Amino acid sequence: MALEKITEVKGRGVYVAGNEIDTDRIIPARFMKCVTFAGLGEYLFYDVRKNEDGSDKEHPLNDERFAKATILLSGENFGCGSSREHAPQALYRYGFRGLIAESYAEIFFGNCTTLGIPCFCATKEDIQVITAAIEADPSIEVTLDVANERILFGDQSLTAVVRDSARTALCEGKWDMIGELREVEDKVAEVAAALPYMAK
Repeated sequence: MALEKITEVKGRGVYVAGNEIDTDRIIPARFMKCVTFAGLGEYLFYDVRKNEDGSDKEHPLNDERFAKATILLSGENFGCGSSREHAPQALYRYGFRGLIAESYAEIFFGNCTTLGIPCFCATKEDIQVITAAIEADPSIEVTLDVANERILFGDQSLTAVVRDSARTALCEGKWDMIGELREVEDKVAEVAAALPYMAK
Protein backbone atom coordinates (compact mmCIF):
# COMPACT_ATOMS: atom_id res chain seq x y z
CA MET A 1 0.00 0.00 0.00
CA ALA A 2 1.38 3.39 -1.02
CA LEU A 3 2.33 5.83 1.69
CA GLU A 4 0.01 8.76 2.33
CA LYS A 5 0.88 11.95 0.47
CA ILE A 6 1.05 14.62 3.13
CA THR A 7 0.36 17.92 1.41
CA GLU A 8 -1.31 19.61 4.37
CA VAL A 9 -2.04 19.09 8.04
CA LYS A 10 -4.97 20.67 9.87
CA GLY A 11 -5.62 20.90 13.58
CA ARG A 12 -5.59 23.00 16.71
CA GLY A 13 -2.34 24.44 17.99
CA VAL A 14 -0.51 24.77 21.29
CA TYR A 15 2.59 26.80 22.09
CA VAL A 16 5.31 25.30 24.29
CA ALA A 17 7.70 28.15 25.03
CA GLY A 18 11.47 27.80 25.07
CA ASN A 19 14.61 27.57 22.99
CA GLU A 20 16.95 24.57 22.92
CA ILE A 21 14.22 22.20 24.11
CA ASP A 22 16.17 18.97 23.99
CA THR A 23 15.07 15.39 23.48
CA ASP A 24 15.54 14.56 27.16
CA ARG A 25 12.96 17.17 28.06
CA ILE A 26 10.66 15.90 25.32
CA ILE A 27 10.94 12.32 26.62
CA PRO A 28 13.06 11.64 29.74
CA ALA A 29 15.52 8.78 29.33
CA ARG A 30 14.01 6.64 32.09
CA PHE A 31 10.88 6.13 29.98
CA MET A 32 12.80 4.70 27.06
CA LYS A 33 12.95 1.16 28.50
CA CYS A 34 10.38 -0.11 26.02
CA VAL A 35 10.17 -2.80 23.38
CA THR A 36 7.90 -0.71 21.13
CA PHE A 37 7.12 2.99 20.92
CA ALA A 38 3.48 2.44 21.88
CA GLY A 39 2.52 4.40 24.98
CA LEU A 40 5.40 6.89 24.82
CA GLY A 41 2.95 9.74 24.37
CA GLU A 42 1.97 9.40 28.01
CA TYR A 43 5.45 10.57 29.03
CA LEU A 44 5.79 13.50 26.65
CA PHE A 45 7.39 16.45 28.52
CA TYR A 46 6.85 14.40 31.68
CA ASP A 47 9.31 16.16 33.99
CA VAL A 48 7.99 19.63 33.15
CA ARG A 49 4.34 18.49 33.13
CA LYS A 50 4.23 16.35 36.27
CA ASN A 51 5.17 16.62 39.93
CA GLU A 52 6.94 13.74 41.72
CA ASP A 53 3.57 12.40 42.91
CA GLY A 54 2.25 12.36 39.33
CA SER A 55 -0.02 15.37 39.75
CA ASP A 56 -0.07 18.02 37.05
CA LYS A 57 2.16 21.06 36.98
CA GLU A 58 1.17 24.22 35.16
CA HIS A 59 2.02 23.46 31.53
CA PRO A 60 0.37 24.16 28.16
CA LEU A 61 -0.24 20.44 27.57
CA ASN A 62 -2.10 20.23 30.89
CA ASP A 63 -4.34 23.16 29.95
CA GLU A 64 -7.79 21.89 28.97
CA ARG A 65 -8.06 24.65 26.37
CA PHE A 66 -5.36 22.91 24.33
CA ALA A 67 -6.35 19.30 25.03
CA LYS A 68 -7.16 18.62 21.36
CA ALA A 69 -4.07 20.28 19.90
CA THR A 70 -2.29 18.37 17.13
CA ILE A 71 0.13 21.10 16.03
CA LEU A 72 2.91 22.17 18.39
CA LEU A 73 4.71 25.52 18.25
CA SER A 74 8.03 26.27 19.92
CA GLY A 75 11.32 28.18 19.63
CA GLU A 76 14.87 27.73 18.34
CA ASN A 77 16.72 24.43 17.84
CA PHE A 78 13.79 22.29 18.90
CA GLY A 79 14.74 18.64 19.47
CA CYS A 80 18.44 19.22 20.16
CA GLY A 81 20.59 17.02 22.38
CA SER A 82 20.53 13.24 22.04
CA SER A 83 19.56 11.84 18.65
CA ARG A 84 17.00 9.46 20.21
CA GLU A 85 14.08 8.77 17.88
CA HIS A 86 11.89 8.27 20.95
CA ALA A 87 11.34 12.06 21.05
CA PRO A 88 9.52 12.32 17.70
CA GLN A 89 7.75 9.06 18.50
CA ALA A 90 6.49 10.50 21.81
CA LEU A 91 5.18 13.57 20.01
CA TYR A 92 3.49 11.39 17.40
CA ARG A 93 2.00 8.98 19.97
CA TYR A 94 0.69 11.94 21.97
CA GLY A 95 -1.18 13.05 18.87
CA PHE A 96 0.93 15.77 17.26
CA ARG A 97 0.92 15.74 13.46
CA GLY A 98 2.78 18.97 12.69
CA LEU A 99 5.42 21.25 14.21
CA ILE A 100 6.19 24.94 13.87
CA ALA A 101 9.46 26.25 15.32
CA GLU A 102 12.21 28.70 14.53
CA SER A 103 14.66 25.86 13.81
CA TYR A 104 15.26 22.17 14.55
CA ALA A 105 18.11 19.85 15.42
CA GLU A 106 19.13 17.98 12.27
CA ILE A 107 18.57 14.37 13.35
CA PHE A 108 15.33 15.22 15.15
CA PHE A 109 14.07 16.88 11.96
CA GLY A 110 14.85 13.78 9.93
CA ASN A 111 13.20 11.47 12.45
CA CYS A 112 10.04 13.60 12.39
CA THR A 113 9.92 13.51 8.61
CA THR A 114 10.14 9.71 8.55
CA LEU A 115 7.03 9.67 10.77
CA GLY A 116 5.20 11.96 8.37
CA ILE A 117 5.36 14.96 10.71
CA PRO A 118 5.98 18.19 8.75
CA CYS A 119 8.42 20.55 10.47
CA PHE A 120 7.75 24.16 9.50
CA CYS A 121 10.34 26.86 10.17
CA ALA A 122 8.87 30.29 10.94
CA THR A 123 10.24 33.50 12.38
CA LYS A 124 9.92 34.25 16.07
CA GLU A 125 7.59 37.12 15.23
CA ASP A 126 5.30 34.97 13.09
CA ILE A 127 5.17 32.26 15.77
CA GLN A 128 4.11 34.94 18.24
CA VAL A 129 1.32 36.01 15.87
CA ILE A 130 0.04 32.44 15.55
CA THR A 131 0.35 31.89 19.31
CA ALA A 132 -1.65 35.05 20.02
CA ALA A 133 -4.42 33.80 17.73
CA ILE A 134 -4.43 30.41 19.46
CA GLU A 135 -4.50 31.98 22.92
CA ALA A 136 -7.43 34.17 21.88
CA ASP A 137 -9.32 31.20 20.44
CA PRO A 138 -7.90 27.74 21.24
CA SER A 139 -10.42 26.15 18.85
CA ILE A 140 -9.06 28.02 15.84
CA GLU A 141 -7.99 25.68 13.03
CA VAL A 142 -4.38 25.90 11.94
CA THR A 143 -3.51 24.58 8.49
CA LEU A 144 0.04 23.64 7.55
CA ASP A 145 0.11 23.83 3.76
CA VAL A 146 3.16 21.69 3.08
CA ALA A 147 3.01 21.96 -0.69
CA ASN A 148 2.89 25.76 -0.71
CA GLU A 149 4.84 26.47 2.50
CA ARG A 150 2.03 28.45 4.09
CA ILE A 151 0.48 28.49 7.55
CA LEU A 152 -3.19 29.48 7.62
CA PHE A 153 -5.21 30.28 10.73
CA GLY A 154 -8.46 32.18 10.95
CA ASP A 155 -8.34 34.87 8.27
CA GLN A 156 -4.55 35.09 8.40
CA SER A 157 -1.86 33.43 6.33
CA LEU A 158 1.91 33.38 6.76
CA THR A 159 4.81 32.07 4.72
CA ALA A 160 7.01 29.47 6.39
CA VAL A 161 9.80 27.18 5.25
CA VAL A 162 9.68 23.42 4.79
CA ARG A 163 13.03 22.06 3.68
CA ASP A 164 12.91 21.05 0.00
CA SER A 165 13.88 17.42 0.55
CA ALA A 166 11.31 16.97 3.31
CA ARG A 167 8.57 18.78 1.39
CA THR A 168 9.15 16.60 -1.67
CA ALA A 169 9.19 13.40 0.41
CA LEU A 170 5.98 14.31 2.24
CA CYS A 171 4.07 15.52 -0.82
CA GLU A 172 5.09 12.52 -2.93
CA GLY A 173 4.43 9.96 -0.20
CA LYS A 174 8.08 8.97 0.10
CA TRP A 175 8.70 10.00 3.68
CA ASP A 176 9.17 6.53 5.22
CA MET A 177 12.16 4.68 3.75
CA ILE A 178 11.30 1.45 5.57
CA GLY A 179 7.75 1.69 4.30
CA GLU A 180 9.03 2.11 0.76
CA LEU A 181 11.22 -0.97 1.11
CA ARG A 182 8.30 -3.02 2.39
CA GLU A 183 6.31 -2.07 -0.67
CA VAL A 184 8.91 -3.74 -2.90
CA GLU A 185 9.81 -6.74 -0.73
CA ASP A 186 9.44 -9.11 -3.68
CA LYS A 187 11.96 -7.14 -5.76
CA VAL A 188 14.36 -6.94 -2.82
CA ALA A 189 14.14 -10.72 -2.39
CA GLU A 190 14.68 -11.21 -6.12
CA VAL A 191 17.82 -9.08 -6.17
CA ALA A 192 19.13 -10.74 -2.99
CA ALA A 193 18.57 -14.20 -4.45
CA ALA A 194 20.67 -13.27 -7.50
CA LEU A 195 23.67 -12.24 -5.40
CA PRO A 196 26.24 -15.05 -5.22
CA TYR A 197 27.24 -14.28 -1.63
CA MET A 198 23.61 -14.61 -0.54
CA ALA A 199 23.34 -18.19 -1.72
CA LYS A 200 22.80 -20.73 1.04
